[in-house]
Amino acid sequence: MVCALKLKEMALKLFEINAFKFGDFKMKVGINSPVYFDLRVIVSHPDVMDELANLLQEFIVERKLNTSGTHLCGVPYTALPVATLISIKANQPMLIRRKEAKKYGTKKLIEGKFNAGDKCLIIEDVVTSGSSILDTVDDLRSEGLTVADAIVVVDREQGGSQNTEERGVRMHSLYTLSYLLQTMLEAKRIEESTVKAVAKYIEACQIRSDGSFIKNGTTVVNDLSRTRMSFEARTDLAKCPLAKELFKLIATKKTMLCLAADLTDSEEILNLADAVGPYICVLKTHCDIIADFSQQFVRSLQSLARQHNFLLMEDRKFADIGNTVAQQYAGGLYRIADWADLVTVHALPGQGILKGMKSAINVDRPLESRGVFLLAEMSTEGALTDEKYSTATVKMATEMDTDFVAGIVCQNKELVASPGLLQLTPGVKLQEGVDGLGQLYDSPERVVKERGADVCVVGRGIISSKTPSETARIYRDRLWEAYLERIGAEKNGAAN
Repeated sequence: MVCALKLKEMALKLFEINAFKFGDFKMKVGINSPVYFDLRVIVSHPDVMDELANLLQEFIVERKLNTSGTHLCGVPYTALPVATLISIKANQPMLIRRKEAKKYGTKKLIEGKFNAGDKCLIIEDVVTSGSSILDTVDDLRSEGLTVADAIVVVDREQGGSQNTEERGVRMHSLYTLSYLLQTMLEAKRIEESTVKAVAKYIEACQIRSDGSFIKNGTTVVNDLSRTRMSFEARTDLAKCPLAKELFKLIATKKTMLCLAADLTDSEEILNLADAVGPYICVLKTHCDIIADFSQQFVRSLQSLARQHNFLLMEDRKFADIGNTVAQQYAGGLYRIADWADLVTVHALPGQGILKGMKSAINVDRPLESRGVFLLAEMSTEGALTDEKYSTATVKMATEMDTDFVAGIVCQNKELVASPGLLQLTPGVKLQEGVDGLGQLYDSPERVVKERGADVCVVGRGIISSKTPSETARIYRDRLWEAYLERIGAEKNGAAN
């Protein structure tokens, strides 16, 4: 049996390194909690991580879950270091589950050597609803693996055990929140009032795996998750005035479609914009590839935007120091600030790039009529926009110049938590795949429901069509149906 003294000692160590803390914290599921766990900090404390892995290994043996041939799989990403240590200590094979399948090479979702029918034991750090465990279970089972048990460090006792049990997975927890509270109280690390407050919270708020929660006996739909909220509901949460306008436009016109008008002839662009205008919310340009760019072209494009009610985005991807970007934005041949409602911007130069752009805005078109999308991820193979960079980009959007940032360009719904920001995702095509230059494509359904996109960029899928107008309508309808399914709304027919 796992030593009770070692369990208490580890609990105190976790508290001392701030792996859990008390206060008022917003949870991933959209509700506030008086206690928060962050076991990611253990990677900075090798001794704690090593001892925790020892305790978990003893626990696994005690529960007789270390049967011959059983693989280990840590839920990405926090549980991966501990799962790796257990694998080494127990000489037990390990699998790695990707959050998203590769679009190149083997295209694997589960990495490691295994056969259909093999058993797999899941390792997780903290469980609230159990949704992360269930996501991992689904992916493992889709590869033919058998999953019946999950080992977790901390069970918050808010429904996770019941939710996983309903899906055929027994959850075994090293600690429960109640045990940790009692241990901290006995060690005089917290007051009894804290214990009572947290206990009351646990009893009053049980969370289901679908994101809803039972509060004081009543089931409540979690309306604070960005991808579960309607565009209408998110409008008032946007801090950027142009984001509010785009939310309203999308909801009114019932389209999430952004056309990438990557053509080199201005007349061809205008003809295309006129044809697909009724079906799009944004038309995206690369003005520096237009061979005959002129201010007359700009005026004609603006006229079409007003006629068909869509916004103009210049995909300039600004990426220089503030002073230079201010000149690129407002001056030169293209005078982008005069006509583009939205522009794309790299976060690499830091906050100065946004300050520079704002300084170039004139009184004729005030700040309220402009917005930027910060580029956090790209849709090409081998892009260098890693997790650290993407996270820092989102932080810029949520903590700085929030009146100017309309959204984030990315591929991952987990990046954009704020319902007031729009997620713009490129690389959408009716047929998924990779082109000859490494551009990755996802279906409309996948990019909306799995990747979390709010605005979906389609280029060659429409441009190369013999009937661009009809093809744009198909994209619009499929994207909107996927959105309705995402928020759990009734399908009341496609837009006219």
